Amino acid sequence: MKRSVRRLVFGILMLSVSVLSLSAASSAQIGVGISVRVGPPALPVYAQPICPGPGYLWTPGYWGWSEDNGYYWVPGTWVVAPAGMLWTPGYWGWGGGFYAWHPGYWGRHVGFYGGINYGFGYGGVGFGGGEWRGGAFFYNRSVTNVSVTNVTNVYNRTVVVNNTHVSFNGGSGGIAARPTRQEEAFEREPHTAALAAQSRHEHAASQNRQLFASENHGRPAIAATAMPGEFKGHHVDRARAAEEPNRAPKMSSQEAHGQSASNRGFDKPARNGGNGNNRASARPGNREQMSSRDNPRDNPNHNPKPDKLERAAQNRMEQANRAQPKAEQKRNAREQRR
Repeated sequence: MKRSVRRLVFGILMLSVSVLSLSAASSAQIGVGISVRVGPPALPVYAQPICPGPGYLWTPGYWGWSEDNGYYWVPGTWVVAPAGMLWTPGYWGWGGGFYAWHPGYWGRHVGFYGGINYGFGYGGVGFGGGEWRGGAFFYNRSVTNVSVTNVTNVYNRTVVVNNTHVSFNGGSGGIAARPTRQEEAFEREPHTAALAAQSRHEHAASQNRQLFASENHGRPAIAATAMPGEFKGHHVDRARAAEEPNRAPKMSSQEAHGQSASNRGFDKPARNGGNGNNRASARPGNREQMSSRDNPRDNPNHNPKPDKLERAAQNRMEQANRAQPKAEQKRNAREQRR
């Protein structure tokens, strides 16, 4: 009898440990995992492949990170969505001197994704590409590429499209968006990490040299695919352009990789009204940018304070200029005496 009780107690304990382990793993996947000193390139411009069929949801492309090869592009793709679930994309966020990655997740509502304009319904706030009605997903044809021959659950609703392609939140040049109270509430809801098909898709991208930012300079040849891991064929779309060229960091990917955010106290974006990165709260939109030609501080050739060698050269030139007229006067005087 005692042995039976002991076995029962032991079984309950083991089950509890397993459940806690799974919960911890799920939380780790959804939490901040990677931190880098160098920000990601701008988001490339590309067309959305046609939806393969009913029940597929669009997951936008993003820049992943590899310690060996640096940033690489994970193509946007259509995936079969869990029933009733919507995808919140991951995003890069600046804080504590690093760019940290916040992985995406599945949930009943779309939460905060840094205000990043991923396009195709993900304009920076919420999702306008479709909605669940009962057990079926309906597509908004104004922002998604859906054929009415294959998909009949469609509607048309105008969605404001932004032209910004900034790929990170906070920091210098980043999107200054902050989560609303509603988005914070959505983040506290039950979530599911990326599907196995999404994980395999990302892993395949990390192994493809065409997708390395150091190789494609911000314009990947495989920007979007109709199905996860489908990197060849007629349903692959290449990048049209990027907002700005990718500038490779003057450091190795190992040097650019920082310690984990959990060890250095990375701060998540503050709620509206908070001081966050000491920047005004705003949603993404067109922003004026000053080039290095307009702003001498950003021009690497501009040197407001000459060094010692330059000052010495300037002094020699000035002395030579002053001595030249005196020498001419002496020559003229000698000629007159003759």
